[in-house]
Amino acid sequence: MNGPLITHKVHEILAEARRHGRSTVECSLDLQRSLSTVELYERDWGWQARRFPYLEVAKERTVYYWTGEAFQPISRFTGSLIKLVPTDWGPPTFEIDGIKMLPSEHVSPYADAQQKVGLVQPRGKTILDTCGGLGYFAACCLQGQATHVRSFEKNADVIWLRTLNPWSPATESRLTLTQEDVSQAILTLPSESFDAALHDPPRFGIAGELYSQAFYDQLARVLKPRGKLFHYTGTPNKLTSGRDVPNEVAGRLRLAGFATELHGDGVLAVKKRDARRR
Repeated sequence: MNGPLITHKVHEILAEARRHGRSTVECSLDLQRSLSTVELYERDWGWQARRFPYLEVAKERTVYYWTGEAFQPISRFTGSLIKLVPTDWGPPTFEIDGIKMLPSEHVSPYADAQQKVGLVQPRGKTILDTCGGLGYFAACCLQGQATHVRSFEKNADVIWLRTLNPWSPATESRLTLTQEDVSQAILTLPSESFDAALHDPPRFGIAGELYSQAFYDQLARVLKPRGKLFHYTGTPNKLTSGRDVPNEVAGRLRLAGFATELHGDGVLAVKKRDARRR
């Protein structure tokens, strides 16, 4: 952990304890991964033999990190506004231009990843993680004893978020994270080199190429026969959007050589043994 992370909830705990004249208080400084004892002083507070200033204001949908000189929001703007967003569950989600990229309203985004990773049964498998994001799929694969995870994330700012997020997986020998657009990178991957794949692309309107027949053909090519794929689609309302994205996806995957079934907010697919080589 690089330093303490402050959310509105932590800010309120510190402020309330100081108002009541307490000398110490327990709170989480790593987005609920653990509890720490904080020493309270009039002008600042102490943790791990260091002193930090109280925030004057902490916004509710912001995580603050210590730069070495001050607390700053975990956000960047280089073409798009990308920020880490706290949740009631602990593991944060993130947003790109205000669009939430992971579910968090009814379930922890980490628990959601665990459930989806379980569908591809990662134990002993080499897994393709197409859109790495905060790395929750990869982390759950490693916990599930995957042999290796090859993960792609094209946005450098999202990779930066991972360096500050204590729920993102640490660098280790079983995880390869590459900053590259998977729609291009997949063309260079060897055929039948993965036992399973997890595909969690941005919504169709943002990254339509990751829902294309050409990309699904490549997914079929790099997966071994009987290889499993979970494709997150979300559950857009076709009455308002005019589209049935899950069934559109399932149809294209079948053309690529997969057997498919709609599963929750995505499509679970298995590459057929007789799928033609592409």
